[in-house]
Amino acid sequence: MDFIGAYSYDNVMYLLQGLGVSIAVAAAAIVLSFILACLLAIIRYARIPVLSQIVTVCVETIRNLPLLLIIFFVYFALPEVGIKMSVFTSAIVALTIFEAAMISEIVRAGLLSIDKGQIEAARSSGLSYIQTLRFITLPQALRRMVPPIVGQFISLIKDTSLTVIISLPELMHSAKVVSGQNFNYVIPIYLLAALFYFIINFTISSVAKRIEVRV
Repeated sequence: MDFIGAYSYDNVMYLLQGLGVSIAVAAAAIVLSFILACLLAIIRYARIPVLSQIVTVCVETIRNLPLLLIIFFVYFALPEVGIKMSVFTSAIVALTIFEAAMISEIVRAGLLSIDKGQIEAARSSGLSYIQTLRFITLPQALRRMVPPIVGQFISLIKDTSLTVIISLPELMHSAKVVSGQNFNYVIPIYLLAALFYFIINFTISSVAKRIEVRV
């Protein structure tokens, strides 16, 4: 094992560039998947005729498919029907679709956990269904969702490593390129990549715990 050669300035900077791509993809997917997940969860929670059934089928289908297959489908299959995207966009779309399906179940469970007495009281006080959802149900549900949603976001960051299959220049792809230069670099480089993942995820988890305590 050659730690000195593996941890040269150029190699470390190359890994950090890959880490930056991983964070950028994860951040975009987190924002988009959360917005989409809330929309899907509300549709199912409100039991909108036909639409809620369609959403349920889509969510359950995606939740029971491996993320790797979804990434492969978005990047390789969609261009066959005229939908062409860059590697970066394909990664974000695939992760967003998968995470939205997973998080929507967390959001829906949070909505269902709110005491029906509060909802009835809000409606009887003159609030509309939308107002009740906006001011009573959703705010309380979101507070209860913090731990599982943060856990899902941490999984999303780790799942960015699967985009190596489409050659996205993220952290694991960079580690693969650097370790390929010299067999003695393999263990040191992947240890450093593991450290980067740990630092990012531990930081998010710590911040989430503080938010949870304040909430």
